[in-house]
Amino acid sequence: MPAFSKPIPPLYTVYILRSTVKHASLYIGSTPNPPRRLKQHNGEVTGGAARTSRQTLRPWEIVGLVSGFPGMVAALKFEWALNNPHVSLHIPADSRITVSTQRKRNGHPKRPLRSVKSIISNLHLLLRVPSFARWPLKLHFFAPEVHGAWTKYCDTVSEPLRETVPVYTDFAPPQSAADEGVPTEDPSPWGIHALPLDYAPMKNYVEKTQSLYSFEREGACVVCKENLVHGEGLYATCSNALCEGTGHISCWSRHLLGNNPGEDIIPISGCCPKCGGEVIWGDMMKETSLRLRGQKEIEKLFKEPRKRKAPARAAPPS
Repeated sequence: MPAFSKPIPPLYTVYILRSTVKHASLYIGSTPNPPRRLKQHNGEVTGGAARTSRQTLRPWEIVGLVSGFPGMVAALKFEWALNNPHVSLHIPADSRITVSTQRKRNGHPKRPLRSVKSIISNLHLLLRVPSFARWPLKLHFFAPEVHGAWTKYCDTVSEPLRETVPVYTDFAPPQSAADEGVPTEDPSPWGIHALPLDYAPMKNYVEKTQSLYSFEREGACVVCKENLVHGEGLYATCSNALCEGTGHISCWSRHLLGNNPGEDIIPISGCCPKCGGEVIWGDMMKETSLRLRGQKEIEKLFKEPRKRKAPARAAPPS
């Protein structure tokens, strides 16, 4: 199936991998499923990268990642730029932080050695360059010292990130009685294991739009007030729970871009004209693509889980 016929995936990430044995050993990759990919890097399942296959560096851990990519191609572009900031055309020459001073045998620039500091600085830079600045990306840190390096670097940069790039932290919980052999309840998932790998967080939103469009209740565009003819246009609906404000995608875009339509191409967020609540352009487009291209995913989302059969009880003694 062509990529353009699929809905925007629930999750696609570019991650920073670090050896727990040698913290200077780092790796950058991309994946829609960080827990599974980490198992591959650690040799628990097949498919890990050759560069992470050395037993002397295992186990590896994901210490940070960027999420919010609209698909594999977008994530691969960002991954390549973060891996090759010394040659990436996404970074203007006068803004480049990492510069190659050596050449490979083929004459191409050799990738400089990297550190957490160099990755952090180039990550900050890539989130500001025109190629990626308008994407609905999110930052996640899972190691306190890596998040500390990010915070420290941000304090030294004169040009901050836009406010719509959220930064999340989810560190390992403190050691508990379970580490001492005392039975406890199952701990809550944290880090990459707490990330949503499916469309479950969108279930209520999708349920609302399925009802709205199935019964042709689109109404008038919340921006231009023109009547929305069912099935004859690309429409998007407000993501807020009690609002069914719907409009042309082009009208939503124009409204959210506000007074700067010439400077920006892709909206980020704004207020719904009907309810006044905040809407995120990326969330609205994910729902729209799921509604138009993801019937199988929607059916899976609303499929009732199978009930487990109760174990047979032993017959009472006669």
